[in-house]
Amino acid sequence: MKINHAVRRKLLQFIAFGCSNAHLLNFKGGRIYTGKWKQFCNPGLNCYSCPAAGFACPIGALQAVNGSMQFSFSFYVTGMLLAFGILLGRAVCGWLCPFGLLQELIHKIPSPKRHLKKGFLYIKYVMLVVFVLILPVAVTDYMGTGKPAFCQYICPAGTLEGGLFLLAAHESLRNAVGALFSLKMAVLIVTLIGCIFFYRFFCRVLCPLGAIYGLCNKISIFHLEVDSHKCIGCGKCKEICKMEVDPVKAPDSAECIRCGACADACPTKAVCLGFSTKCGKTLP
Repeated sequence: MKINHAVRRKLLQFIAFGCSNAHLLNFKGGRIYTGKWKQFCNPGLNCYSCPAAGFACPIGALQAVNGSMQFSFSFYVTGMLLAFGILLGRAVCGWLCPFGLLQELIHKIPSPKRHLKKGFLYIKYVMLVVFVLILPVAVTDYMGTGKPAFCQYICPAGTLEGGLFLLAAHESLRNAVGALFSLKMAVLIVTLIGCIFFYRFFCRVLCPLGAIYGLCNKISIFHLEVDSHKCIGCGKCKEICKMEVDPVKAPDSAECIRCGACADACPTKAVCLGFSTKCGKTLP
């Protein structure tokens, strides 16, 4: 029996989550893994400061290099992001991102589910340009070092995966909590509530990493394809899509996370997902 995309995707999501957060014993005592693997970036969003994290966060690494005193351009991080983007596009978000999995699990909480207005989808590009690219370079301290603005002021993944666990383990950190942490908690609460009502709220509205991968969807090797000869215009692919994409009209949409739900729902198998160039040929 052929396993559909939903089952394969969920299995890979849990495997990716486990591989990204393999140092579970570090939760005891609130230690952060700083071994050799931390020099490599996780393809998805996963906080560097999470005690269990084995890799660096690509957004945090990008800001750290850009905001250094030398204002160096991060060729390594940028190259890695482009490599994943060209190979997989936003499938990274749908299949490999730890925080993406958390959002999907939160969305399962029973509640009325809502649709996002299209204008909200552009906020993540503002986050990328302003908080990731501009502020770490433009706003510096007395030593000329920029701050990782997105991580410091916005990122709810860092607050949830790193901040709360580290505060619970270290009294000295709890004594130092101030207005900034209150701001981060407010962003986290809004994000969690948003994820209950809106599918992948953070991924679609605030995530700069999703913005980067989304821009690569049009050129990614792993892609979505619709066979116009097989398509009967039933609209089931659009109806099933939780990212609110119409695969027939926009198979390369920057919002598509390549989850494969549309391919599974298509009664004529007109929708294909994989590394193939033609529907009906080699699929993953």
